[in-house]
Order: sequence, then C-alpha cells, then structure tokens
Amino acid sequence: MTRTTHRSDNDFSMFVAQIVAACAVREPPGRMRTRVIAVDGPGGAGKSSFAEHLAVALGGCQIVHTDDFASWDNPIDWWPELIEKVLDPLARGEGGQFRRSAWTPEMARELIEVVPAEFMLLEGVTASREAFRPYLTYTIWIEADRDVRLRRGLERDGEEARTRWETWIAEEDDYRARERPDVRADLVVSGERDLWT
Repeated sequence: MTRTTHRSDNDFSMFVAQIVAACAVREPPGRMRTRVIAVDGPGGAGKSSFAEHLAVALGGCQIVHTDDFASWDNPIDWWPELIEKVLDPLARGEGGQFRRSAWTPEMARELIEVVPAEFMLLEGVTASREAFRPYLTYTIWIEADRDVRLRRGLERDGEEARTRWETWIAEEDDYRARERPDVRADLVVSGERDLWT
C-alpha cells in the first residue's frame, strides 16, 4: 500500500498519470478482461470527483457508482446485485445493465448499460469490499476526517439530513472496522484539502 497526503495542485495531474500507469501494467484477476479500479472511502471524502478526474485520464472510461445500488434505507447490503448485474457479466466478457436506485420518491430509476472495456471505475462507499476483490485490479481509498465529511454532506443535502448522515457514517465505520479497506488498498489518498474538486 502507498499512502499519499496533502498533494499540491501542481502535481495532481502527474499523480493521476502515475495511477493510470500503475493500473495499465497490472493484469486483471481471474477471468476478468476489464481492469476494474475501485475508488472507495467514506461518504463526503471526495471519491466521486476524484473518480471523474481519473476516468478522464483513463481515456474516458465508464464509472459505476455504488450509490446507484445503495439507498438511505440500505447503505451497505446491496452488493449482490452489483456482482450479478455488473461484475459477473464483465467477467464473462459481456455487458451488463441495472436500474439506478431511487434516493428520493421523485427520482427516476434510470437504466444504466455497462460496456466491457479496458478500464472501468467502481466508485463509492464499499467499492473495494471483500466480495468485490476477485474482480478488482487496483484499489484506492480516499481518506477524510469525520467532521470534514459530515460538513460536506450537510452542505450538499441540507441540515435536515444530519440524522441520516450520522447513521450512514456509523454504517461506514462498521464496514471499515470489519474489512479494513484502507489497510488493504493499493493507494491511500487524503481527500481533505479539496485538491481535485
């Protein structure tokens, strides 16, 4: 595992290029042909925006978000559907599809198509969980303090979401204590300074 903290704006592009190079030389596990790169970390750590930058550097590869499977009512235990509808098809060299979860009643459950390619990013809370590891080529953990994450979450979702965010953080803490994805990651990155947002 490599740990990086407090990178400057000037070397962020070079840093991302190094990640791309590391992923490109690594063979995907088992029957996988697509190199699936997990961008894991707690909510509010900066995973989504980091993944967007990395996807561009990887040639515009697809990002599959764990948030498209999770919900406020089921923050952690949705993972069998992602294996069935995304990772297993990719392992067979086939495309997959799934309907996004609805975080609010008015959200449309959009159909998402997953296309086999050289790279795919799996981004979101628990993206590098034990059940996904047989499919993953490279794992990144984005780290940020609890107070930073809660502040970002409330800025995005409003103060009325505080109870939900606190419950969500407790679920994340259980996952981290149980599986130690930060210790097992290929790379740990500090997300506290908003260097890529």
